[in-house]
Amino acid sequence: MADQIDIEKKERSAEEAASNNFIHNIIERDLEQKTYGERAVHTRFPPEPNGYLHIGHAKSICLNFTTAMKYGGKCNLRYDDTNPVKEDVEYVDSIEADVKWLGFQWDERLWASDYFPQMYECAVRLIKKGKAYVCDLNADQMRDYRGTLTEPGKDSPYRNRSVEENLRLFEEMKAGKYADGEKVLRAKIDMASPNMNMRDPVIYRIAHAEHHNTGNEWCIYPMYDFAHPLEDAIEGITHSICTLEFEDHRPLYNWVLEELEWVQPPKQIEFARLNLTNTVMSKRYLKALVDDGSVEGWDDPRMPTIAGLRRRGYTPEAIRDFCERVGVAKANSMVDISLLEHCVREDLKEKVESRHVIMDPLKVVITNYPADLTEEMELENNKENQALGTRKLPFSNELYVEREDFMEVPVKKYFRLFPGNEVRFKGAYFLTCTEAVKDADGTVTELRCTYDPETRSGSGFEGRKVKGTIHWVDAKTAEKIKVRAYDYLMIENENGETILNPESGREFEAYAEPSLKEAKAGQRFQFFRHGYYIADEKLCTEEQKVFNQIVGLKSSWKK
Repeated sequence: MADQIDIEKKERSAEEAASNNFIHNIIERDLEQKTYGERAVHTRFPPEPNGYLHIGHAKSICLNFTTAMKYGGKCNLRYDDTNPVKEDVEYVDSIEADVKWLGFQWDERLWASDYFPQMYECAVRLIKKGKAYVCDLNADQMRDYRGTLTEPGKDSPYRNRSVEENLRLFEEMKAGKYADGEKVLRAKIDMASPNMNMRDPVIYRIAHAEHHNTGNEWCIYPMYDFAHPLEDAIEGITHSICTLEFEDHRPLYNWVLEELEWVQPPKQIEFARLNLTNTVMSKRYLKALVDDGSVEGWDDPRMPTIAGLRRRGYTPEAIRDFCERVGVAKANSMVDISLLEHCVREDLKEKVESRHVIMDPLKVVITNYPADLTEEMELENNKENQALGTRKLPFSNELYVEREDFMEVPVKKYFRLFPGNEVRFKGAYFLTCTEAVKDADGTVTELRCTYDPETRSGSGFEGRKVKGTIHWVDAKTAEKIKVRAYDYLMIENENGETILNPESGREFEAYAEPSLKEAKAGQRFQFFRHGYYIADEKLCTEEQKVFNQIVGLKSSWKK
């Protein structure tokens, strides 16, 4: 079987060279050869409900559902709920919300636990065939007997129990006679197999724990490697698409179905899981971050969970586009997270309206502008999409600009505000900086400027040209908002180790144009010159608007 896997690896490498989706090549060959007769392509997305889904799962969701759609088939949502200790209804609800948010709808929602009676009967059939036995070795003893990659394992002293004794002991396990770990049911295959997964693997264990779906009906539960092929076969799955770590488990998958003489068994196909820079995709690690309070929860906007990305402001269209661009490969590789961010920008750039927000304010007083006058300036909402129209901003003699837009002693090619320089205030007038007011420490606290009333934007002024244009908000009507800016949750230290970034998030107050007071939770905007932001779905209120940074404006991704 190991040799067969090597041959298939070479075949699939050749297929990859001809197509960016070797899985579809396999399916098309099966359809042409009528491997499954007249049956339609049938896939499934089979999460274990023991945590929230992350961006890696999004790739699997997109692959399974779009494959079924492409060939006019079906895709099930099936919960692999065979481990009652780690599973919870909260995770079930989150999984269904994520799948729907990504734009997919399952044909059937199913539970592995619904098949527990059938799985038990399958185990009994294997015992009767002499292909399974009850073993009393504990976990440490079993590890010692298993052998190594270079040395064969040793037969369990319980391997040759009679069929009658195994049937009796297995029934007693089911009846609750034994404690957790006291006995297990093992497949009888080959303790000298070069594939460690085939060295008499455990297929049933005892767990006296209440199950979210079956309650206390069962105290023995099938192991994933035994349950997985049976679930697929019972549901009539044609192509069981898994990530690459299951490739070495495929011989066991096939063994179970062959020994049970399943007609037209499903075909397991493996693809490379998604690996992203600056991203940890381990539910166990992510759960630890939640449990120890390192993050706000599973939907913390810094988390790579689908719930976190949704709250961060990523769109389902962008994630689907990203998964399509990444493609389907057989070899593991690392994808730069900047590609995901690029997909988000590409999706948002023509969808969202622009707003002026000042993050680090410096006050500007226009000394020759009437103190009692407020005008309305008309600005376009999105220069990429004229259909989004325009909006009006108040403009008076007191404004806020970004502190970085002033430099008392300008460097070369600095075209923004400095003493004596004239710039355009976007959508308004030309202003000239005349004075920088400082406090006792020498910090600039206010700029004094004059404006030219002939230069109003849209007036047709064709006089002198200026090189600098800056954004602003009216100080008298500005709305105070909270902004949450993010860096990557995980970074590399000086030793090349991936660690939690202690400065992955910060919150501060900013001044925004007054229209943002009406922003609704979940509404996205481009903050001019800063990036894309979303009104936080949990923290926004009528009195206080809180915005999460989605992604910056500049992309580092190269095609």
